[in-house]
Amino acid sequence: MKVILSLFTFLLLSITAVAQKVYSVEHDYQADVKVYVTNHDYQADLLVYKTDHDYQAKGNEGKWYFTDHDYQADKKVYFTDHDYQADLKIYFVDHDYQSKWNKKEKIHLMY
Repeated sequence: MKVILSLFTFLLLSITAVAQKVYSVEHDYQADVKVYVTNHDYQADLLVYKTDHDYQAKGNEGKWYFTDHDYQADKKVYFTDHDYQADLKIYFVDHDYQSKWNKKEKIHLMY
């Protein structure tokens, strides 16, 4: 019973401890998620804050750290030119406390 409980706890922690390390790819077919940057925060599914360090990008709350190499990233993103091409619409915010999901139904895209 302890083994099952320990395994369950480990799985739960690994799911909730998703970091948002992303890498920007050059072609859409290389991406896990296609992203469009909106002009206004109310148009976005997710408000994103770009962190300076990877340890600041914890959880699935819109705090992203852009990696230098694709193998370092949790998700590879492609920035589209038009909103209709995107899976996810984002808006970059100036402060980390502003990052959040506006549309929770898209939250699965960043897990």
